[in-house]
Amino acid sequence: MKTNGLEGVTLNVYMYVVKNGSVGPREVMRGVNLSSPSVAYRHLQKLENMDLVTKNEMGNYVATKKVNIHGYVWIGRRLFPNPLIYAAIFFVALVTELVVFIIHLPFETEQFKTFFFIITIITVAALSLFLIEAWRMHLKIRIPK
Repeated sequence: MKTNGLEGVTLNVYMYVVKNGSVGPREVMRGVNLSSPSVAYRHLQKLENMDLVTKNEMGNYVATKKVNIHGYVWIGRRLFPNPLIYAAIFFVALVTELVVFIIHLPFETEQFKTFFFIITIITVAALSLFLIEAWRMHLKIRIPK
């Protein structure tokens, strides 16, 4: 499968088709903010040549498969940046740390509390960095609604 042209506007059109199912060129034009239906049609044709979409009997285009896009993961019909998945893992770790810390707070020594505080700061820092990177990736790819 040849997908080297899957970037920029063509990638946005592809994601729009995957997310919305059966779409025509005018709908793609409005959804992806293109200048004319012919521009949308050109990108749909490009996707059809890559075997990523097919034209149905109604003249609308439907995604035939979901391709892997470097740095992103498909969950259902949505594309998420990998750092968002990592941030979710660190969020669960942070909640777990806080629950354990609160349960053990009255019984533990100052050394334990200091250690747990440092671990919590590291988890918050990692969570923040992954969220920032996920946001940057989201803005870079501009996923259409």
